[in-house]
Amino acid sequence: MITLAVTCPSCHSNNIIKHGKTKAEKQRYSCQNEDCHLKTFILNYTYNGCLKKTKETVIDMAVNGSGIRDTGRVLNISPNTVINTLKSKEEELDFVNKRILEQGKDYSSISVIIKPVEEAELDEMWSFVGKKANQRWLWHAIDHISGEILAYTFGSRKDSVFETLQSLLKPFGIKRFYSDDWGAYTRKIKNEEHIVSKKYTQKIERKHLTLRIRIKRLARKTICFSKIAQMHDIVIGLFINRYEFGRNI
Repeated sequence: MITLAVTCPSCHSNNIIKHGKTKAEKQRYSCQNEDCHLKTFILNYTYNGCLKKTKETVIDMAVNGSGIRDTGRVLNISPNTVINTLKSKEEELDFVNKRILEQGKDYSSISVIIKPVEEAELDEMWSFVGKKANQRWLWHAIDHISGEILAYTFGSRKDSVFETLQSLLKPFGIKRFYSDDWGAYTRKIKNEEHIVSKKYTQKIERKHLTLRIRIKRLARKTICFSKIAQMHDIVIGLFINRYEFGRNI
């Protein structure tokens, strides 16, 4: 008799049971760990799109400018697999830089002095989904000192979307905001906390250049654009979470 030790490829738990067979007569297993998000799995996949390494490469390529079909051709998987892999990450995205937020809560008790965020630059960034008439704006705020993104959100260029960004920024306790003269800022920020000047928004304007260069979906003149808002938001969100928030996602 041969005993085969099976572990979950997601959580590495040994609490595994058999769960029927596939159409190709391959044994299917189920992880009994309540915290594991993986429902079922098999030991030997024949389709590259089912491999964990392939899914990780899909994310890597997406945040480094590769399109859906580019990724599918390189990895020899279908475009639908690429789309589904990206969509599976949507619930894991953060809209606030929790790393900076947590440091700010207890910055006085560590050896390296980390100052809380006192000043922030605000701006909105134009892009589109499907056609240029269907505008999709990225609203975000960065630390005026370090240039790191603090929070972001997507939507139209209306006051209600900026209010969403304001609510995300509230835990930081920011005392001063710098922005251009777009009306939403002047209407929603107190005068004593707000300075309108291009002089103090140079870092966030430079951040826009970085985002447009790194993410093809944000380029002003390109044939690489999103067809649905969901994919547009996910890809940009993955980039910000990984390279701005420092998350291993």
